[in-house]
Amino acid sequence: MATDRLFSRAMAAFVVTSFFPLLCSSAQARGMNYTFVKDAARAPDVSYYDYIVIGGGTAGCPLSATLSERFRVLLLERGGSPYDDERIGDMTRFADTLSDTSAGSPAQRFVSEDGVINSRPRVLGGGSCINAGFYTRAADDYVRGVGWDLGKATAAYRWVEDVVAFQPEVGPWQAALQQGLLESGVAPDNGFTYDHIEGTKVGGSIFDADGRRHTAADLLRYARADGLDVLLRARVAKILFNVRGNRRPVARGVVFHDSAGRMHKAYLNAGHGNEIILSAGAMGSPQLLMLSGVGPADHLSSFGITLVRDQPAVGQGMYDNPMNAIYVPSPTPVEVSLIQRRQLGRPAHGLQQRRRRSQAAPQLRHVRIRGSCHDHASHMQLCKCAVPYKVTVLSTRLCCVPEQTGQLATVPPKQRTPEAIARAAEAMSQLNDTAFRGGFILEKIIGPLSTGHLRLRNRNPDDNPAVTFNYFSHPEDLRRCVAGLSVIERVIQSRAFENFTYSDFSVEMLLNMTASYPVNLLPRHDNDSKSLEQYCKDTVMTIWHYHGGCHVGRVVDTEYRVLGVDALRVIDGSTFNASPGTNPQATVMMLGRYMGVKIQSERLKAAGLGRKKLIAGDPYEGFKLSATLQFSVVPAAKMQATLQKRFWYMMNKSIISSVMYLQRRCNKDKLLEPRNSY
Repeated sequence: MATDRLFSRAMAAFVVTSFFPLLCSSAQARGMNYTFVKDAARAPDVSYYDYIVIGGGTAGCPLSATLSERFRVLLLERGGSPYDDERIGDMTRFADTLSDTSAGSPAQRFVSEDGVINSRPRVLGGGSCINAGFYTRAADDYVRGVGWDLGKATAAYRWVEDVVAFQPEVGPWQAALQQGLLESGVAPDNGFTYDHIEGTKVGGSIFDADGRRHTAADLLRYARADGLDVLLRARVAKILFNVRGNRRPVARGVVFHDSAGRMHKAYLNAGHGNEIILSAGAMGSPQLLMLSGVGPADHLSSFGITLVRDQPAVGQGMYDNPMNAIYVPSPTPVEVSLIQRRQLGRPAHGLQQRRRRSQAAPQLRHVRIRGSCHDHASHMQLCKCAVPYKVTVLSTRLCCVPEQTGQLATVPPKQRTPEAIARAAEAMSQLNDTAFRGGFILEKIIGPLSTGHLRLRNRNPDDNPAVTFNYFSHPEDLRRCVAGLSVIERVIQSRAFENFTYSDFSVEMLLNMTASYPVNLLPRHDNDSKSLEQYCKDTVMTIWHYHGGCHVGRVVDTEYRVLGVDALRVIDGSTFNASPGTNPQATVMMLGRYMGVKIQSERLKAAGLGRKKLIAGDPYEGFKLSATLQFSVVPAAKMQATLQKRFWYMMNKSIISSVMYLQRRCNKDKLLEPRNSY
């Protein structure tokens, strides 16, 4: 046995040495041209797979890549490829994607019933293709609170970070905010870390040093090409079920349409353990469950949808973290950046604990800049978007709203259509850049107590469902917002920030200036600068961290299996009872990897192969694999055949593991760099 192991390692080393240059070059090329990605129009009318994943977003991409290591997987994405849209990869064109309202835009705009403008992703890679790029892990208490294994979650985070996470540079504007926080007593200074910890820190970013975005779609480089098919512009209409008498419904396939409207069907292969997995996000997953007949019976019957399972909790418990901002005009030029974070305060706990606290309990504050964050003792997040207006979220150059825009903020809310906003943005684009010198400092409520719901508008899966978040309906959320704005005021007035403020601009003037920006469809009040409570309500925005609708314990179990239905799971942010960390994307990507590994382990165990160790995120795990295989005692007559089969199994595993290891080294040469704060 020892000879076998040595020989397999030697052969693996030979293969690795021979193909190292090829692996490096092909890994880089595959990031732009995956061989397994194609348009849904090229798909057969009927196909069969072990797993069908609906939604190629921040959870769906790592989940599919992981499952493809051992199974045949179909990943259905309703949007296009991020590699075909140069705006997605360019940090300076961040606002262009969000302002694009065309049918093929990677961001599908919607307006909540509250009147807040929002977006949902429609592109391979999901929200990681259209967001501001901040990368942070969830707090350890959060991980333990939801029942994840901390060690395995950490390994899954590292698997993600080896491809998409970077340490950002901190510019003068950002450094001034950091010092302003420290000057205000927000300590200690923790330097750079991905962890969600108390004090002031610089967090990660999915933008590299050249301002290029790295998305969840990049994680598909881990996939086994023969094990994965990714179909773009595949619009899933519904999930198909076997329903027989009083037996539990069993998911068996999906119906989807390509861009030409042609219908296709994909079914699960026969065999225990094969599943359909919804990863369509907090808007898409509850919507597709209802369109497929799983949801509130009365609501579904009103649309003529055949009931598969009466599940009243689908679409309930929708949360969005309300965000408010203060615009700060600057006499000094401000560097271009999106959202970096510096967190302040105690790490957030699980939602159940956090939402049941008394008002006197400690809270959590965060201050964000493009990749930095500061923690304080409050349930809110302060963010700083230091941008020359032109690359800010939702065309933020509109914040001052001079005469050239026609004072859009005075237009009745229902008349502030996307077209009206676009016209105002075009008018602002004609102004001199000096009119936009400055930036926003933002605050976000973490773990909001205000909750809402999602309901269907019609049976068209391409249309946005109706969603209500009920911002600030709970008085505690409003109190936190006021406290967060007060912290922003102190930072603006700090000595560290004095080079970026005008001495003759009072905070009241800044509030009035910011309130004139048409950030939502809500009416304004004359007392916005006098009452911070009213200012919070009138200027509420989203930071795109909405979640819920398929809560654990109400719609899915702790393994993310849909309650009352077989062969169907939901794995994405719709299952979260609280948005993890200060930005959920890192944890959503981690969850895709984490559950992919767990599902594989469970199936191997069920098949009697549980003693063979899976690769779980350690870059050197592949080399350990051949040494950890254990053999059962078999009759002497079968010994020779068994040894031969297992010898070649060891050979193949060593080679495959070595290839995966080298692919990871080729991603960014990051495995040789020291890790920070792990």
